[in-house]
Parts: sequence; structure tokens; C-alpha cells
Amino acid sequence: MTSHPRVVPIILCGGAGTRLWPISRKSSPKQFKPLLGETSLLQDAALRVRGDGFGSPLVVTAEPFRFIVSEQLEAVGVTLGDLLIEPEPRNTAPAVLAAALWCAARDPNALMLVMPSDHQIPDGDAFRNSVAAAVPAAQSGKIVTFGVAPNSPETGYGYLELT
Repeated sequence: MTSHPRVVPIILCGGAGTRLWPISRKSSPKQFKPLLGETSLLQDAALRVRGDGFGSPLVVTAEPFRFIVSEQLEAVGVTLGDLLIEPEPRNTAPAVLAAALWCAARDPNALMLVMPSDHQIPDGDAFRNSVAAAVPAAQSGKIVTFGVAPNSPETGYGYLELT
């Protein structure tokens, strides 16, 4: 990826991780735990989008997690771009809107890469290559989504039907 346009990683880090209870609890959600190695899922997400073409990540989180987010990113050498604190949890859409307004005010030409803090993506190079391949479509005004192809509807997660 080239350095222009800049891709700003937006890491959503506010969920309580209730589907993984009792390992994940409201006071200590799964994104802050090293479930699949030595680094937490949040740290893995931030490391996945570090490097050429990416800006420093903007993390959207809740007040109780503001310090742990900063500490965990610092521990793996990732410079936090900024931290947006949700006054109260309102799920994904308001968090993405707040991040979009933040990005538009700072760099109207930046492209947002919205990503959860709790996904495991084993091939970071393939992920970065997919993001790079999506940049032209995003520059042309399209919304690009990444994910696995659904094999059935799931009301707990939602899905997109390709037409």
C-alpha cells in the first residue's frame, strides 16, 4: 500500500464478550486477554494494521477500559492515534459514526478500516493484502466489507446477502 490515501484503523473495543463467559467478563472482556498466544486480541488487532499505508489506530472503548487499552498497545510498541470514550455502550453503529466524524474532522481523505478488537485473523499478510486490494474501491466511494461467507442466518451476529 502507498502512504496516500492513509488508512486509519478504527478498533472497536467496547464489547463485554458475553459469548465467551466465564473466561470473558464485563470487567475483563476477551479482547484484553491472551487467548491464542502471548498477546491479547486487542494487541493482535493493532499489530495487524501497523506499517506502511496505515495510520495510528483510533480505538473506541468504554471509560473503564481507557487505561488498559493504552497500556496494552504501548506494551507491543503500537502508538495509539487517539482514544474515543463512549459515554455509555450503544453498540457498533454509534461507535462507527463517532469514529467517522473524528476522521472527517482530521483528514477528510483518510479511509477508515473499521475492525473489532476481538477477532482472530491468523494470516496478517493476507489481511493487509486484502485491505490494499480494497483501497481503490474505497477511494471510489464504495463501502468494502471483509468477512467469512455465511452458510446460514444468525441473528446473534447478522449477515450480508450478496446480490
